[in-house]
Amino acid sequence: ETELAQSDLEAQRGQVVGELRLSGFPTAARGLFPAALAALRAEHPGLRVRSRELEPEEGVFAVVRGDVDMAVVLDWYNKPLPVPEGLVKASLLEDAADVAMPAGHPLAGRDEVDLEEFAGDEWIAWPEGEFCHEWLFFTLRAKGIEPVVAHRAEEHQTQLALVAAGLGVCVAPRLGRGVVPEGVRTVPVRQRVTRHVYAVWRADGDRRPSVRAAVEALRVAGRS
Repeated sequence: ETELAQSDLEAQRGQVVGELRLSGFPTAARGLFPAALAALRAEHPGLRVRSRELEPEEGVFAVVRGDVDMAVVLDWYNKPLPVPEGLVKASLLEDAADVAMPAGHPLAGRDEVDLEEFAGDEWIAWPEGEFCHEWLFFTLRAKGIEPVVAHRAEEHQTQLALVAAGLGVCVAPRLGRGVVPEGVRTVPVRQRVTRHVYAVWRADGDRRPSVRAAVEALRVAGRS
């Protein structure tokens, strides 16, 4: 009901006003939100945006429950995220991922690598049960590799710090990556490893100008 009231209010005025509650997975929150939210504030001073970090699956559930109005989520190129009926999706960007390895690794000087070349390496992965962790196991097992996970860390910067210390290799998406620590090399994967980043919201919020404005701001941030 609140969603409908907010939609009616915005649709009647045809303005980007009111409050928009937004969630994003951590690298989207770091890589997209600062620029997108600053642009929304400058262009639409009547809109208040509230943002928080949520993993993709949690973000989808939060939209379904009405806890947030929009979630920025992701699919991997070979593993879609389940999205329930009644939600609307809009593409934001394709995020390429590389393999990060210590500078002294035998493959560190290469222009491209294949994931199967790391069969003998220890992996630094996301926490168990997370969508990205499941993707890593699914992908490596499809290539005949049973990954040995030495360390698990939520944040990519923590994963890269462990790589810098020579403790393993990790998949390093480019979105929100920031400065790669000294002692780490990132090498593209020959068969491109990409994450499809998109926004989801409830169909009953589809008429809200604020939703459209947020999608556009996120797309512009993704292009830059």
